[in-house]
Amino acid sequence: MSTILTPAKILVVPLDWGLGHATRDIPLIYEMLNAGAQVFIAAEGKHAALLQQEFPDIKILPLPGYRIQYAQKGKFFGMKIIQQIPKIYRTVKYEQRWLKKVVKEYGIQAVISDNRFGLYHKDIPTVFITHQLLIKTPFGGWIERTLQKINYSFIRKYSACWIPDFDGSNNLSGELAHPAQLPPNTRYIGCLSRFEPKENVAKKYDLLVLISGPEPQRSNLEKLVLDQVKQLSVTALIVSGKPGTPYHEEIAPGITHVNHLNAKELNEAMLASDLVLSRSGYTTLMDLVKLNKKAILIPTPGQSEQVYLGEYLMEKGYFYSLPQESFVLKTALEAAAAFPFKSFQHEQDMNEYKNAVKALLKKVATI
Repeated sequence: MSTILTPAKILVVPLDWGLGHATRDIPLIYEMLNAGAQVFIAAEGKHAALLQQEFPDIKILPLPGYRIQYAQKGKFFGMKIIQQIPKIYRTVKYEQRWLKKVVKEYGIQAVISDNRFGLYHKDIPTVFITHQLLIKTPFGGWIERTLQKINYSFIRKYSACWIPDFDGSNNLSGELAHPAQLPPNTRYIGCLSRFEPKENVAKKYDLLVLISGPEPQRSNLEKLVLDQVKQLSVTALIVSGKPGTPYHEEIAPGITHVNHLNAKELNEAMLASDLVLSRSGYTTLMDLVKLNKKAILIPTPGQSEQVYLGEYLMEKGYFYSLPQESFVLKTALEAAAAFPFKSFQHEQDMNEYKNAVKALLKKVATI
């Protein structure tokens, strides 16, 4: 009599806030597939398009995101988010109802929720991924403490909390993911990046520009860069962060503009570039560190987390950061050329996330 082992059925759900939550889940998904698991993804819009392009054989389940609207001006960013808390809460309640149906319909045995609050379940292991235990706001003080309490109240409903960073003082997220008190079942899983370093890659670009993040600020930065880069004598590749809409054009001699690159293409482009210009989104920072790249960071205006990360990592010497309000490309390139960049060196394993995935699958196998 033979025993046929059925693959573990794991649901992965990224937050719809920029593309970073979707892209940082890619190495987790590959690790689960390599271990023989059957992976389902829940997403919509450009997040679904990106992950479907990366994993054409995986079933994408439609699930509405939080669909946050963002202020045109950075100074109104925080207030605009706070006004939408009731909408977020309604979506969280919908997630709960939706998950119960999906677990029954597809036999889901575990869930990995990348910063979506309502995807916990009492009968199966559920993991919450975040680098923001402390949620930064422009207001600070009691508002941040209150948001942290709310954040922890949701995290405690999950079986585990995975933090894509390193424990101790040598880390990427500072106080965001290293508060005085951690939630229960917390595990640091190292640098969560889909990219891999390679030796002796020939230089192709002086500058790689990665446009990302929520609208309208994504388009605002794109316009700034496109208006200015044509005046400079550089070789550059500009990636607009718009999956699902093919576009590739040489907009000036040596300057190429594309809408999107898949993981392999972007990995190669980063390795072939002297310098990267990007938002200080956390996933991008992990990619830069994994490949040991120098970068100019332009935090999304009003997004307190990105402003904090830009200042924190510039102080450590890892990246050069400046606000979008004072951004001039020529001046930024000159300042970066004079900046004493330090390499982020870490004694801990960059691939600790693989051990976390193995532990989760082992837990599923025992249920």
